[in-house]
Parts: sequence; C-alpha cells; structure tokens
Amino acid sequence: MPERHAVVAGAGIGGLTAAIALHRRGWHVTVCERAPEAPVTGAGIGLAPNALRALDTIGVDAVRATGSAIPVTMGVRRSAGQWLTRTGTADMAARYGIAPIAVPRPAFTAALAAALPPGTIRYGTAVTAVDDAGNRPIVRTEAGPDLPADLVVAADGIHSPLRRAHFPGHPGLNYLGETAWRALVDAPDLRIPAMSETWGRGQRFGVTPLSDGRYYLYATAVVPAGTRSADARAELRERFGTWHDPIPALLDRVGRLDPADVLQNDLYELAAPLPRLHHGRIAWLGDAAHAMAPNLGQGGCQAIEDAVVLAHLLPAGSRVGGAGGADGDRTDSADCVPAALAAYTAARRDRTDAVRLRARRVGRLGALRHPLAAAARDLAVRATPTRLALRGMDDLFNGFRLPG
Repeated sequence: MPERHAVVAGAGIGGLTAAIALHRRGWHVTVCERAPEAPVTGAGIGLAPNALRALDTIGVDAVRATGSAIPVTMGVRRSAGQWLTRTGTADMAARYGIAPIAVPRPAFTAALAAALPPGTIRYGTAVTAVDDAGNRPIVRTEAGPDLPADLVVAADGIHSPLRRAHFPGHPGLNYLGETAWRALVDAPDLRIPAMSETWGRGQRFGVTPLSDGRYYLYATAVVPAGTRSADARAELRERFGTWHDPIPALLDRVGRLDPADVLQNDLYELAAPLPRLHHGRIAWLGDAAHAMAPNLGQGGCQAIEDAVVLAHLLPAGSRVGGAGGADGDRTDSADCVPAALAAYTAARRDRTDAVRLRARRVGRLGALRHPLAAAARDLAVRATPTRLALRGMDDLFNGFRLPG
C-alpha cells in the first residue's frame, strides 16, 4: 500500500517529537512551521522523568543530544533566601529511575529536528486550514501547495488556529493573572548548583543551571493582561534586585542582554478541556490541546507524552508494514486511523486536564499577595516532609504509560 503521510502543523517540541515518533513508525512526515527559520534564541525547559521516559521509548536521548545539566538540588525559597523545601536530584533519581534535566530550548528543538530526514521541516509554511470533509484531509498552507494527508497533527501552539476552527464553541483561553519574563544568561563564574524558585508576594523568580555555564531565568508577577514596561531589564531589577543572592548578580547579567533577548508573555491556560483531542483525522497535542500554567514545568513534558502515545496508537506506516513488535497484530487498513485517534483522546484527555488543573492550583499559591496568606503558605510548605513532597509528584513523574 502507499506510504502513509502525516502533516504536522508546528515545529515546537510537541510537533517535532510527534514527527520523530511517526517517522520511526514508518510514516512519511511533513512538518509545516510558520516561522521562517529554526529558533536560535529563546529560553530553557525542564524535562521531568515522565518526559524523559517517553523520549526513551522513541530512541531520543535528551542528555546526549543536548549535553544537559542535572542540578544538585531543587527547591523553593523565600525572597530573603531561606529554603522552604529542598530535594536532592539523587533522591529523585532513586525514586523515579531518572533525574530531571534542564536544557536550552533552542538546542533541544535543534536536536529533535536533526533526528528527522532532511527536508521534513518546511519553515515559512503556515497551515491556514484543514479540509477534512473526506477520507483524506487536505492541508492548506500560505506558501502552497496543498498537502493531502492521512493524518494531521495540530501542534500549532496555545493560540491554535486549527483548534479555533474545529471547536468554534469552545471558550478558548483564560488569563491566569500573571505575566512572565524569561531569559538565558551567561554566568559560569557564579557556579550555582541548585534549581530554585523563589516566592515573594505576588512575584516569583526561578533559576535553572544549564550545562554550558548559562542559566535559564524566569520571573512572574501579578499584573493586568497586556502590562508592559519600556525596558523589561530595568523592571526586573526594580522588582527582584533586593532579593537573595545570587538573584542580583544574575540580574546584572540580564542587564547586559539585548532587550529582545528578554522574553515576556502573559500566562494563559485553556479555559476548559476540549470535548475531545481529535476531530476526523486531526489530532491536537501540547498547548494546542491543553494549554496550562507553567508552574509544574509540565507543559512541554505533556506535549512529549502526547506525541509518543499518539504515534504508538496509530497503525504503522508502510515502510514497516505491521511487523512492529507489540503493534504487529494490528490491521493495516486506513480505517485504523480514526479508531486510533479516538483511543488517543481516551488515553490523554483526563491525564492532561488533571495536570492543567493542578498547575493552576500551584500557580495560585505562588501568586498570593496578602502578607498573612503568603506567610501561611510558606509555613505549610516548610512543614511538609521531603518524602511527602516527593510522594506528591508520583502521579506526574510515574504517570506516563503507553496504552496496551
């Protein structure tokens, strides 16, 4: 039979992971990306044990691909510097079989792109619509030509045009009340071994060491949507410059950056779960499917899980026929695709929505502004034993499963 063709809308982490997983299942894959070229600047991303295990199942070694850093400790601090909670990554590795890592997002997406055949990714090619009225969707692009496909993967981001087009009654996005700044800075002399998030009153500041001596920094503040200052670097110094070391030193490095290298985005989540994660032969994943607050560091991790589960449930492409291990007894009929997408919704919708709701709750704790409420929060976090805090992450970090 002819080789099955999948078109992936979006070359972010979820889209590229889906492309790799489908390619290794024998599908011919075309990735359409709106941006004119691969990103060379950006921020960082943490890959939790669940995401690393998902990547392992498709043969992607994130540590080897990016030279990733494994921090010595992880935890939450107060603005004066006291630790509220702190966990050794060795303890996490012992509990979950693998430690979380931190990677520069541009390096990670470049490593994923390099795992695909040359010509797979078409930059400067925005998907404008999908006509899925027939048995084979037609993907319309600004650049042309139209692309017939057996499957369309909508990995087109938080503002997903394909989600809006095919779920017109959905309420869309909900502003979470915070804006976020992100940056990568060079500071090898600071030798910061811990990944930390510091909580103030309505403000947070995160520090993540990377393997190349740089640090991924992020900060949040409770402000009205659309709030912007003339100079984000100066605003960060004003908000966080008196917080504990090494934050002031890191902000000095932020001040040396080009203003365009300090990214600011208001935080949104999907206001309600989608009724399903598929429509016809289109499957949504990542932010397009279940945009969530970044407070658990699970947005990209859940996109990776989505991509791996989706490819696992789909029939193998013609290059590998049906002889693919546990999937070898599946029929090779094209009619398998709609059933596989229904199984994908069943496997992923509840888990991703539970993570979305949990991320929202954690964000509300971190954003508390009233001094008494913030003090009570800090006391509660500090009083929680490390073993209980780790146990509370079990459903996240051990929750990745390939459907049988």
